[in-house]
Amino acid sequence: MIWIGVVAVALVATVAISYVIEGARREPVAPAHLSWSPAIPIGSIDVDGMRLRYIATGQGPALVLLHTLRTQLDMFQKMVPALATRFRVIALDYPGHGYSDIPSASYSAEFCVTAVAMALDRLDVKEALVAGESIGGSIALLLAARHNPRVRRIVAINPYDYDGGRGLRRSSALANLLFGLNNVPVLGATMTRLRQYPIVAQVFAGGFYRKGAMPRALTQEMYRVGNRRGHYQAFMSLIRNWGSWEAARTEYRNIDRPTLLVYGDHDWSHDDERAAEARAIPGAQLRIVKDAGHFLSLDAPDEAVAAIIQWAQEPARTALEEQTR
Repeated sequence: MIWIGVVAVALVATVAISYVIEGARREPVAPAHLSWSPAIPIGSIDVDGMRLRYIATGQGPALVLLHTLRTQLDMFQKMVPALATRFRVIALDYPGHGYSDIPSASYSAEFCVTAVAMALDRLDVKEALVAGESIGGSIALLLAARHNPRVRRIVAINPYDYDGGRGLRRSSALANLLFGLNNVPVLGATMTRLRQYPIVAQVFAGGFYRKGAMPRALTQEMYRVGNRRGHYQAFMSLIRNWGSWEAARTEYRNIDRPTLLVYGDHDWSHDDERAAEARAIPGAQLRIVKDAGHFLSLDAPDEAVAAIIQWAQEPARTALEEQTR
């Protein structure tokens, strides 16, 4: 019986230490300029009482870029300069991500899609090609399925809507362990508060196939962003609501916008899941990028840019696009 008491004391002490560590973390100051493109202005908009960070640059048709889970608009840093020569590029940080506000909320698919839809309204985006990666791809598909009038075409890159939303657990043994503990009372939150940079960096690395694709400065910044007050709770809520992304796929049959699905051949999704995705969306086209992982925007930016440009120029093969006019 003594060992039970020892374990209990150790657990209580670990929980207490985790709170001390979390409380001692220094919150990052939101940068005034983008390190990767200082000339692009950083703006903010108010969406339902939430301040969201965004950028807008370039001239031409509207192109909206939607980032992956637990990341931020800087994931598109290798793509924005090239795309801005052809489009008016808009990218934003979702609530609870990057340097946007972190409201106390349930971070479900519905919450994220609603926030992005309101942001498009606030920015008065018109007839946009929406290109999203991971949950960004799923958000784009749901906007199309709900016939959002500001959305004209879709490029969904490695959409995150399969296996009950547990795809991230496939990225590595470490990720499988950490996110498997997320919903365990006390233990999940304690482990999250005890996070350290090497562990976070290794989890991010599970989304890449090409060596050196992830800029170290971005990994460090996203680790620091996780020190913002309320950030880890928002991320845990996102994980608890993973299943909502797959549940939302039932709406895809309503999509009436030209849709391109792009997957890295080393994405966390399996071949049968990708094929099922294509079948679920009327008229969708499917393309595979070789030697690329989940974070295609950094792993294979040239291929992603080329796919977006080509899709923007692709003539409508059916009456789908005409129906949106």
